[in-house]
Amino acid sequence: MTTDVEASTTVEAPWRRLDPRMLVVGPAASLVRLLPVIVVFLVTGQGDVMRLWFPLGVVVLFILGGVVRWRTTRYRITADRVELHSGWLRRQRRSVPRDRIRTVDLTAKLLHRVFGLSVVHVGAASGGMAAESQGLALDAVSKSEADRLRHELLDRSRAPVPDPAVAAPAVPVEELARLDWSWLRFAPLTFSSIAGVGAIGAALFNLFGDLGVDPRDIEAVDDAASRLATAPLWVGVLVVGLVLLVVAVVGALLLFAERWYDYRLTREPSPEGAGALRVRRGLLTRRSLSVAEQRMRGAEVVEPLLLRAGRGAQTRALSTGLSRDSQSGALLPPAPRAEAHRVAAAALREHPAEITLTTLRPHPRAALQRRLTRALGPAAALVAGAFLLGNAVAPLSWLGPASLVLLPAGVLVALDRFRNLGHQLTARYLVTRQGSIRRRTVALQRAGVIGWTFRQSVFQRRAGVVTVEAVTAAGTGGYKVLDVTAPDGVALADSAVPGLLTPFLRP
Repeated sequence: MTTDVEASTTVEAPWRRLDPRMLVVGPAASLVRLLPVIVVFLVTGQGDVMRLWFPLGVVVLFILGGVVRWRTTRYRITADRVELHSGWLRRQRRSVPRDRIRTVDLTAKLLHRVFGLSVVHVGAASGGMAAESQGLALDAVSKSEADRLRHELLDRSRAPVPDPAVAAPAVPVEELARLDWSWLRFAPLTFSSIAGVGAIGAALFNLFGDLGVDPRDIEAVDDAASRLATAPLWVGVLVVGLVLLVVAVVGALLLFAERWYDYRLTREPSPEGAGALRVRRGLLTRRSLSVAEQRMRGAEVVEPLLLRAGRGAQTRALSTGLSRDSQSGALLPPAPRAEAHRVAAAALREHPAEITLTTLRPHPRAALQRRLTRALGPAAALVAGAFLLGNAVAPLSWLGPASLVLLPAGVLVALDRFRNLGHQLTARYLVTRQGSIRRRTVALQRAGVIGWTFRQSVFQRRAGVVTVEAVTAAGTGGYKVLDVTAPDGVALADSAVPGLLTPFLRP
């Protein structure tokens, strides 16, 4: 009788609730977002009793919503699945097979960290159901529970730990990389950081609007604007340009420091041999991303134009279950190019010469002609339009001659794009490179290729080239080898995955 009870207890995993401290964190986070509106309502109420009851009512509603959410949310982890039930008016039942789990992302914003909580995002491979392809999120559990769940969900043995109070056993870890503050020099060279400064500026502008403050009413700002208005035009343009540049650089440095503070990349082994890569980073928002090594299909070294000009790069993992944001799968912050290739090799347990630093085969001359045509065609159209506009509008007569700079710039971009084209087959990887504004070097495991797509436009047919795309379940779902001859494309696909194309090849 005792044996049967123990067996049933082992099979039927208990349901768990989120941490009770989320009853404070959830309403508090919502109130922080509405704080400017509440302040404006209180200040401009002019003695109306509603200005006191409205904020109190909002607080009560948020608290009630948090209680309902906590009472109606539960999850459990069985030997085969992760299940999440949530909702009251709109109930949701989500279930993810454990063998489809690829990543576990632990995120703790500042308010979560104050209360010792973390959000667990479970990334899963695409399946037949939308819920499986999107994974699920547990918002929020205690920090110790989150770390225990990370070990449990990435354990391929699929043996659940029934007692949440049992901490995950300590395992030796291998450090692959850590933050070097000299990498801060690459922060202003990243488009994402500079774009983030614009977002911060927009948020401040909206905050001033909510508080009813006009920056022009500030005496120092008004005095500076008056002086610029009386100065020559080139002085105003120069001053505004320098101010924007300083703000962009300072903002980029701050965003880099907040995003990558205390960055570490480690490898955590498992009893089965292949463990998980773990990236930990963040100052205000602490983030920990774990990617199962068994599910990794390669690595990518990305070099945006400005970062490439500064001899920098960034490394990303190719795996299923990663989100689509700009920092998805990032294994390394913007860093020296040599460091990016080293981290890619360390993550894949390969020599750099076997993956992203291998010697690439150049593409045919027809590829250069296509890049020249595609770069000079739009440039010539813009130049012609500029001359027509300059002839029609006398004050813009300078526009036509000035636009001629687009022609040599187009030639340089086309030559750079052709120079960056290349591919190679190594023992275990298909390596391909392309791009100029954003150069990407991809090392994709040949075992991770599940199909091939051949595309040939009318213009490619005339040039005698074809685009070959390796289809995979990881990363973007496919990686292209642009503008190779048709025989070379077929031979590449057949050599990369022997036997896959054999039924389609003519004898």
